[in-house]
Amino acid sequence: MQDLIKLDLVDLAIAVGLMVIAMGISAWERLGLELNLAIATGRTILQLAVLGYVLDFIFALGNPWAVLAALVVMLTITAIVARNRISQKIPGVLPLVWGAIFVSTLMTLVYTNFLIIQPDKWYEPRYIIPLAGIVLGNGMNAAAIAGERLVNSMNTFPNEIETHLSLGATPQQATNQYRKEAIRAALLPTINQMILVGMVAIPGITTGQLLAGITPLEAVSYEILIIFMVAFANLLTTVLITKGLCRQFFNSAAQLVR
Repeated sequence: MQDLIKLDLVDLAIAVGLMVIAMGISAWERLGLELNLAIATGRTILQLAVLGYVLDFIFALGNPWAVLAALVVMLTITAIVARNRISQKIPGVLPLVWGAIFVSTLMTLVYTNFLIIQPDKWYEPRYIIPLAGIVLGNGMNAAAIAGERLVNSMNTFPNEIETHLSLGATPQQATNQYRKEAIRAALLPTINQMILVGMVAIPGITTGQLLAGITPLEAVSYEILIIFMVAFANLLTTVLITKGLCRQFFNSAAQLVR
């Protein structure tokens, strides 16, 4: 395969021209998106540049503690963003989201790292950091969707929940329907992606690997692995976070707290 064509600063400056043209179109159509596009462009360049330097340092260092530190920072940022996407501010949600994403990501990476990829070093940053980033990013979206859907349901149907409780149902039984709906809503984008992958468009991971010079079959193999990792982690994340959130709506006497 041909070596990757590297992009220098001039190439990246020309790439920024795409966003300049986009801002021009926004101004021409009077959409009012020029400032948003400019800020997004600047943040994209800054954040990815910082990421590149940090990962370059961690890769060169090859230290397990540096890798673990990077993963903890990534996990914490993911949990904060997911918590912020849940409209109702419920006490104790951040540790709950952090723990749910941590458990699902840990189980996914351990299974993948030790049973499938099996690198020479378990903390090989070339593998564990990109895979963790993909799982965390998708887990963040799944946690936010499931959490927001469940919170809305709990606030919309309190009378139905209290009716179930008055008839002798436990809090788990009274909220089981809403938990299932929240989990299904969060998993639907993942399932749709699995059904349509490779038919409508080439996935981003596969595209990146093809650009890096990896053969199509190897790229597809990793895409299959990543999609299965994401599906498993998202399901486990949503199961854990909905269980934990449901408990936050009840007191020690199993009464619904509004």
